[in-house]
Amino acid sequence: MKTIFVVDDSATNLVAAKNVLADKYKTYTLPSAAKMFLFLEKITPDLILLDVDMPEMDGFEALSILKSNDKFKKIPVIFLTGMNDSESEKRGIQIGAVDFIVKPFSAPELINRIENHTKM
Repeated sequence: MKTIFVVDDSATNLVAAKNVLADKYKTYTLPSAAKMFLFLEKITPDLILLDVDMPEMDGFEALSILKSNDKFKKIPVIFLTGMNDSESEKRGIQIGAVDFIVKPFSAPELINRIENHTKM
């Protein structure tokens, strides 16, 4: 079973994502990028779903740090965010995100995109 990290400061979003993913993936819900980096010391996920707008460290900064580390740079990251402007999407893709999904997400879309990126 593939492992997914869901990183979001909203408990509601974490629960929604876990409910969608629980049957197909081992899912870890993490309330901040700082928690994600602590988990990465012990577990390497097959994919990370990362919110952009978070306190302390936003998703852009977290992704930049991931991509600068040889151990983590190959982990696919999908931004799962409420931001729906093209500039945010462009910035995320330029930094290294493999996809950009706007919340609220549809369950089939989320599963399909995860499956596509974990097969690559």
